[in-house]
Amino acid sequence: MFRFLLAVHDLIFWRDVKKTGFVFGTTLIMLLSLAAFSVISVVSYLILALLSVTISFRVYKSVIQAVQKSEEGHPFKAYLDVDITLSSEAFHNYVNAAMVHINRALKLIIRLFLVEDLVDSLKLAVFMWLMTYVGAVFNGITLLILAELLIFSVPVVYEKYKIQIDHYVGIARDQTKSIVE
Repeated sequence: MFRFLLAVHDLIFWRDVKKTGFVFGTTLIMLLSLAAFSVISVVSYLILALLSVTISFRVYKSVIQAVQKSEEGHPFKAYLDVDITLSSEAFHNYVNAAMVHINRALKLIIRLFLVEDLVDSLKLAVFMWLMTYVGAVFNGITLLILAELLIFSVPVVYEKYKIQIDHYVGIARDQTKSIVE
């Protein structure tokens, strides 16, 4: 889990520009596509694009092999021979790990909706009421696009201008304390 979090941290802070650029660009294009087209259309276009690339590459390699009279074989042979089966043990491990989170979420949902703690249920009600206003202004895809832009830009800007940002946040905190007190 720690390696995963470290990899996400490196992505967000643009440690490997090529890798982060690919992830950022791909997810942004996907979100923008989903904002403009239906999910079925986006998935269909993605599969068509992938098939166009792989079929073109296969035909190109076959033509090159025919012209050069070589016997290289199928260009994707190494990938076709890879065993991608999921063992029942690995599958059960994934399901068991997911079940822990699912059960925790179900307990929380039951606790909130059956009002075990009135304050927590009221907090959820107020939050959902505020979300109705957010939903009236933005749709879900727009919020995801904004979230991605913020995730990939705010940490880098903060890292670069940490001293100045901390200085102004301190001033704002002091002003807020003086007003509240």
